[in-house]
Amino acid sequence: MARASGPAADGFLPADFVHSASGVHYRITEDGGRVWLSYERGAQTRGASGSLEGRQELRYFIGSGRRGRTYLFEQQGYWFETPINWYGKKKVWDMAPSFLGARAMPLTLPVDPGCLHCHASGAASALPDARNHYAGEPFAAGGITCAACHGDGGAHVASAGKVHMPNIDALEPVRRDSVCLNCHLEGQVGVARLGRRIENFKPGDDLFHYTLFFVYRNENGSGGRATSQWEALLRSACKRGSGDQLTCTTCHDPHGSPAPEARVAFYRQKCLACHNAAGFAERHHAENPDCTACHMARPPSNDIAHEQVTDHWIRKSVSGERLPVATSGTLTTVGAMTASDRDMGLAYAQMATRGDQAAGVRAMELLKKAEQQSAGARGDHELHAQLGFLEQIDGRTDEAAQEYRLALEADAYDGLAAGDLALIEVKRHNVTEAIRLWRSVTEHDPTQAAAAMNLAVVECAEGERDATLETLTRLLEFAPDDEGARQFGEEIRSGRRSCGAR
Repeated sequence: MARASGPAADGFLPADFVHSASGVHYRITEDGGRVWLSYERGAQTRGASGSLEGRQELRYFIGSGRRGRTYLFEQQGYWFETPINWYGKKKVWDMAPSFLGARAMPLTLPVDPGCLHCHASGAASALPDARNHYAGEPFAAGGITCAACHGDGGAHVASAGKVHMPNIDALEPVRRDSVCLNCHLEGQVGVARLGRRIENFKPGDDLFHYTLFFVYRNENGSGGRATSQWEALLRSACKRGSGDQLTCTTCHDPHGSPAPEARVAFYRQKCLACHNAAGFAERHHAENPDCTACHMARPPSNDIAHEQVTDHWIRKSVSGERLPVATSGTLTTVGAMTASDRDMGLAYAQMATRGDQAAGVRAMELLKKAEQQSAGARGDHELHAQLGFLEQIDGRTDEAAQEYRLALEADAYDGLAAGDLALIEVKRHNVTEAIRLWRSVTEHDPTQAAAAMNLAVVECAEGERDATLETLTRLLEFAPDDEGARQFGEEIRSGRRSCGAR
């Protein structure tokens, strides 16, 4: 964990990788202590307008390299991850997760505050207009320091040890477990409690006061997630039999891992601490001391390429086949936590965006109920933005517009609400208002390429040639491989398209 992040030069791994789907050739090189990502693609790969060339200075690395590594770069105060990742198990460079088949270079992958919270120390709070926009450096120190698990030691040091550090093992179980789970629990989806931010979590807090995690009730163990095994462990006979006595540190030492040659014996002793009946070790497969080989499958991960899952369901017999992914059904909270209609509704809304149509219906019911019953709902931009989206896809544009306006009253920078409201305003021929909304989105969040393209199309239709080109130029500064934006700009500059022509 101490090596989980740091200056790019300290974590330099050279890369020379051609992505076949997009034809982009990526390199990561070091020059005089500075690390660079360069990318290029010849025009012949995708036609005359398909050429691409550029580079970005990489400022920090994220990931120790044992499982993987990526790099961060900054552009105009916005922080992004590189499009390529190092995958430590296979020792290969490949595209970032979810982009293995991308036809265009994804250069606008925003750095998520939750990522920094778990890989660095002293993570800064993002500015209110975008989750990856920071006033200065995104974190204070590389790696995970002692304070991440043990709390701020300032008072302990200042008092010469008279003020004691928190005793993690003496905390009530949910707060003890939260120390690990705030970085090692994902679920199918996480929903932030109203007014709470996960980056404000501190050791000794109850994680579930900040975030609720949801899974489908019919999910298989961990659902094949590489870094989230608590939900699988909760279903195991080991956890059900041991209760609160069994926690992450029962088997894992957070300060280090056993050497590869000692790993089998180390974890076998962890198992035998409970399975310790007389003669058990001699009777139970003494010829194969690796308990995990039979009881903890290592199938391929469903969410990270080139990675495996050590499934903590801990069953009698397992196989190495990929775990089926649950994509629909009834959602339930991890750990049987109580969820409000608002929180459950937002969880279903997120699953609806992944293709679960029934989840959209359930989300609408729950969020409408929460809106009607809660006096505080008026200030809940997430609730209103999601309700607006659900109303819009159902064709109820008047109701959607009202929800989006309520969302923007609560958070003027809500890009989902502003961008989708602009679409409604254009269809109502309120072009001036649509332009205002889209300009606000693109000014504050340059990752919103769809909003920028919509803005450019409407600006051109209104005869605003210079504004159109300015919008397209800004879009391409952040997303230089956006083919539509590039062609649109070339058509205007060459005269093949005239702005204002109806």
